[in-house]
Amino acid sequence: MSSQAFNLSQSAYQHNESKVQVVLQSIRTMLPPLSSDRHKGQSGRIAIIGGCFEYTGAPYFAGISALRTGGDLSHIFCTADAGIPIKTYSPELIVHPMLDHQNAVNIFDEWLPRMHCLVIGPGLGRDDEVVETVKKIIAKAKAKQVNIVIDADGLYIVTKYPDIIKGYKFAILTPNKVEFSRLYSTLMGKSPDANLGVSNTKDVANALGNVTVVQKGSRDIISNGIEDLICDAAGCSRRCGGQGDILSGSMGTFLHWARTNEKETSRNDSRMNTLSPTLTAAYAACLLVKTCAEAAFKLKGRSMIVSDLIDIIHPSFQLLYENSKL
Repeated sequence: MSSQAFNLSQSAYQHNESKVQVVLQSIRTMLPPLSSDRHKGQSGRIAIIGGCFEYTGAPYFAGISALRTGGDLSHIFCTADAGIPIKTYSPELIVHPMLDHQNAVNIFDEWLPRMHCLVIGPGLGRDDEVVETVKKIIAKAKAKQVNIVIDADGLYIVTKYPDIIKGYKFAILTPNKVEFSRLYSTLMGKSPDANLGVSNTKDVANALGNVTVVQKGSRDIISNGIEDLICDAAGCSRRCGGQGDILSGSMGTFLHWARTNEKETSRNDSRMNTLSPTLTAAYAACLLVKTCAEAAFKLKGRSMIVSDLIDIIHPSFQLLYENSKL
């Protein structure tokens, strides 16, 4: 990609707010080194819990984005009829077509100790038996304090059973406008006020016991009920499907890094002590995806599709997090 084609607006990475500058420094500090001394899997083994007969693209986009962001291994746990299509999309993905198996929970239990983060929801569907399986998977992940990102149909489960994630500090929820409205109504007993974006997000985070919530939109509002961040990078006006899958997959990798390097990040700058790993990871992924979307839109305009974002992850990542001059 030429440097001219990748001419992003300054709003994507030049911020004056002191809090955002601290977050950006925190993100750069948490990046794992590129070293021949590291072993495969150390930079992230990410599990995507999703994929059914109707929806096979979403788990692919989430899984491949986790890898393109810098994770080492990406596992897709899907239903049996989604396995073969997903396997054909990329040899990079390790596909387990078992979510609708009668022994699915025990099968997954063997893999859980190897996973650094679960991304739950892309293409999951709403089959009752699969929903029950995923509820049990979430409970097992919480017991082992595994990182969790919940999106799409995973949010359908949380909206129906909010106690399943309540109080779990290693989780991030990523609802869009419609998903957020449903979740807010369930928790608060009323519809959200469209003029109170930050307040609404903080209310949901608090009602869930300080779980980190990302209300996606033209600006992404991130809150754990204590600290709030707003990612207002330019993004793009093309609303093609799949951008949320890019976000959740990359967020899974960032969350593993943030959690792993939490102590080192705080040691380097005491101001970062108030920034939880979930807040830092959420902001990192939101900014990355908005930057990718802006660049892809500059290249493709109305014909932009979500696949166009994937190859732009690398230059966007370098621009935002590996260029010390920013």
